[in-house]
Amino acid sequence: MRSGRRPQGRSIAIRKQTETGLGSRIVRKSGSERRNLIGSDVGGGAARTRMQLHISPSMRSITISSSNEFIDLMKIKVAARHISYRTLFHTILILAFLLPFVFILTALVTLEGVNKCSSIDCLGRRLGPRFLGRVDASERLARDFYKILNEVSTQEIPDGLKLPDSFSHLVSDMKNNQYDAKTFALILRAMMEKFERDIRESKFAELMNKHFAASSIPKGIHCLSLRLTDEYSSNAHARRQLPSPEFLPVLSDNSFHHFILATDNILAASVVVSSAVQSSSKPEKIVFHVITDKKTYAGMHSWFALNSVAPAIVEIKGVHQFDWLTRENVPVLEAVESHNGVRNYYHGNHVAGANLTETTPRTFASKLQSRSPKYISLLNHLRIYIPELFPNLDKVVFLDDDIVVQRDLAPLWDLDLGGKVNGAVETCRGEDEWVMSKRLRNYFNFSHPLIAKHLDPEECAWAYGMNVFDLQAWRKTNIRETYHSWLRENLKSNLTMWKLGTLPPALIAFKGHVHTIDSSWHMLGLGYQNKTNIENVKKAAVIHYNGQSKPWLEIGFEHLRPFWTKYVNYSNDFIKNCHILE
Repeated sequence: MRSGRRPQGRSIAIRKQTETGLGSRIVRKSGSERRNLIGSDVGGGAARTRMQLHISPSMRSITISSSNEFIDLMKIKVAARHISYRTLFHTILILAFLLPFVFILTALVTLEGVNKCSSIDCLGRRLGPRFLGRVDASERLARDFYKILNEVSTQEIPDGLKLPDSFSHLVSDMKNNQYDAKTFALILRAMMEKFERDIRESKFAELMNKHFAASSIPKGIHCLSLRLTDEYSSNAHARRQLPSPEFLPVLSDNSFHHFILATDNILAASVVVSSAVQSSSKPEKIVFHVITDKKTYAGMHSWFALNSVAPAIVEIKGVHQFDWLTRENVPVLEAVESHNGVRNYYHGNHVAGANLTETTPRTFASKLQSRSPKYISLLNHLRIYIPELFPNLDKVVFLDDDIVVQRDLAPLWDLDLGGKVNGAVETCRGEDEWVMSKRLRNYFNFSHPLIAKHLDPEECAWAYGMNVFDLQAWRKTNIRETYHSWLRENLKSNLTMWKLGTLPPALIAFKGHVHTIDSSWHMLGLGYQNKTNIENVKKAAVIHYNGQSKPWLEIGFEHLRPFWTKYVNYSNDFIKNCHILE
């Protein structure tokens, strides 16, 4: 026997009492059930917790646990060798020093309860069960509920299942009918699917209403046209010649800056002209050629006759005043306006025959946009005939009626197009997916053999709305004939090659004749998206409200409208009497 080693039968007891009232004791017993205990009572009453230290008979493991079986705090395995009593004594002293801290944390856990997590032991309380392979009640409940939800997701919802109208009604039904978890999950799924259908139907209804609002004429603008037309018949000054006879030679003078605008919207035309003149450093060099239809001609003429933009010059011409616009020269336009299938497509029921269950709101919105009645308007197709309508002009800037000019456009006439016909901004270089990420695949049906044969789906598209046209170069091409031939093919195919207006055939007709200009000249999308960057709007030379949310409509975006309304003359009697945009 090793010297200093005590006989087995001898028992040792060490007691220690701390000032905080925490007690500890060690009892060693002889025999086969050798066990050492260190115990402590923490708290009082119902919150009492007793901690115990268990030393195995073989002296190879030490376990610390609570008497209420809340948690096994620590288990230490000792290497398989003899331990001196001195080492054991020091180990027990160290554990006795640490135990009060462990007891305090355990008491906090007991007092706080399982669901609270405000003390430092929260980490141990959460991670401990996982290390020991245990799952608390909340996790077990969540796991069981996920299992039930997975089962219910594949089940058929019974016909005639009565669904609560709200969450409060659902809770009330649960209390009254004592639903089990599976029934609750099934009803919850049925309610969610119903709400999704309702939201989807509401979204489509919103898109339809927006389409009708965008296609209609606001009461104020209609009033303005009627009052100005009446003024034309009763006021000689409203019928005065535009421009004055002494300025007639300027209409074909290529030293001036000629703008072309085709519209039947008097208010929109006034904003385009006013903004261009006010933004110009040399307004005396500006000549506007405004083309309108026969019904709007008198009102349009009255407005510019009564509201001079001098020193700029304005010419008003009706479509009926162009001798060149005959059925022989424009055969396809005649077909487009008289073709029953085409008229039904643009003016018919846009919901009938549409499978809304398989259509996304965005796709539906695009289809509605492509069915705007303006796409079969003669005014919308006139841009392809500019060289013939203005045979004496060499270079012009074409503007849509939903734009605002914010910067001097005179440098556009000094722009070298490199022999190309059309100076335009490309629409595939931007970050947004709705306006400035357009390629030919966005406009054409590439499942059609003719389209697939002649076009590249990844080719970049360009924008109408602000275009610099070199008419001398244009007259040397067959752009108009190409435009007509592809329109005929699309009509023969029952509009299966493309749906959207005049831009697709122009993308084909101008192929190889487009010179890309800097995007700062023409910013698009103000009628599509309300998240337009205001700083970019301020910097752009021309801003374009292309899309349904025109600034003169109630559905226009309020934060983008001021860039347009700043050029509306609200002091004008006609504007005031028609209560426009009040």
